[in-house]
Amino acid sequence: MPDPISWFFDLPYYLAALAFGYFLGSIPFGLLFAKMAGHGDIRNIGSGNIGTTNVLRTGSKKLAALTLLCDVLKGTAATVLVALYMGGDAALIAGLGAFLGHLFPVWLRFRGGKGVATYIGILLGIFWPAGVTFIAIWITTAYITRFSSLSALVASLVTPFILLAFDQWQIAQMMGLLSILLWAKHHENIARLLKGNESRIGSRG
Repeated sequence: MPDPISWFFDLPYYLAALAFGYFLGSIPFGLLFAKMAGHGDIRNIGSGNIGTTNVLRTGSKKLAALTLLCDVLKGTAATVLVALYMGGDAALIAGLGAFLGHLFPVWLRFRGGKGVATYIGILLGIFWPAGVTFIAIWITTAYITRFSSLSALVASLVTPFILLAFDQWQIAQMMGLLSILLWAKHHENIARLLKGNESRIGSRG
């Protein structure tokens, strides 16, 4: 059980880690890149999301790849930098902040992306074997079904159990929370999957 006095004095560091992670996570790369490339506001096309899948609907694979890379890296950067200077516990808090920042960016009136790429980046930053496993599950599911949303749902559902298998209990608890948030942000996708009218990868609809 953590020492309450120690926890109290550590609280400012955890809040700083949370704020740093939130700032990085809240950078809307998909929106910025689409505007710079002349595609306008990415929120006005397709699903209205600011993430990779919707950026791909502009027809630019390079732009979508760049968005994916940067959304992954902001999760990785938040966890790795904080771990380097403040330790592993603070890195978990920074990861949570990065995920919340991507989902609820203050700059976009708290209407952000669905968090899949940033989720991967956080995993790669705090326990890379689980991040690699997530990617492998996502690719396999996407190859079979052609559904980006379903691939993310399946991979995020399995991830906490993978972490438990590696005896990473603390990380598994946090990623379990992030998985719940990821599923909540995909509620519309889940409804479309159940109805059979979810858009497949590469579709402009």
